[in-house]
Amino acid sequence: MGPAGGVHTIDLLPEAVHTIVLWSKDFSNLLRNAHGLKDLVAAYGQLYLHFTITGLGGSAVEPGVPPRQEALAQLPGLTALAGDPRRVSVRFDPVLHWREDGIIRSNLSFFSEVAEAAAGLGIRDMRMSFAQWYGKAVRRAGARGFAFFSPSEVEQRSLALELSAVAAANGLILHACCQPLLAGIPGLRPSACIDGALLESLHPRHEPVSRGKDRGQRSACLCTESKDIGSYTQACPHGCVYCYANPKV
Repeated sequence: MGPAGGVHTIDLLPEAVHTIVLWSKDFSNLLRNAHGLKDLVAAYGQLYLHFTITGLGGSAVEPGVPPRQEALAQLPGLTALAGDPRRVSVRFDPVLHWREDGIIRSNLSFFSEVAEAAAGLGIRDMRMSFAQWYGKAVRRAGARGFAFFSPSEVEQRSLALELSAVAAANGLILHACCQPLLAGIPGLRPSACIDGALLESLHPRHEPVSRGKDRGQRSACLCTESKDIGSYTQACPHGCVYCYANPKV
């Protein structure tokens, strides 16, 4: 069942699928072939992985997510599994700010470490966005006593410029995911997290795929057409305080 409701039937036979694109903050089950997951994806022509590392794993913000060092340790296995480091994107997403003991804190201090680890493996792309606090996440934060803070647009642009510079210094391309307020920042590109042109160029047989905009996404989203096989009815065990998708508040 998708985010807008309704049940859809999708042909997942390998010959009908151009690329499997997966998002996660913990790919350990895939890497250790739990439930035969690695064997299943091996049947497909291409695997592209979005791996989110915010540096906050194991904290009250992301209680069910692996700690930062455990997450970073998965990167070599993911690049090997994908067969090309360009098929792995590291997401520093979201950039988060909160008040604690009268001080504004954030996860920005972890960005350099994550960028260096990604660059060292030949990964080319990183993605970021500032936390967007939808109603469900606001209610969850209140229930947990989490005092989130949203920087001004001027502050966000300044911080994004700093992140872009760090990424560039490591030979990385930084993409902003659905962040039109960051337009024009040097070195920061708008993100197409599912990029038909890129997936076609990386495909082992360069098989063509749609490059048309996915009309089911937000207006600022540049993703090309795809079929979402995720479910919005299952409760993710990661328990991230800012999550917009988890059905359990």
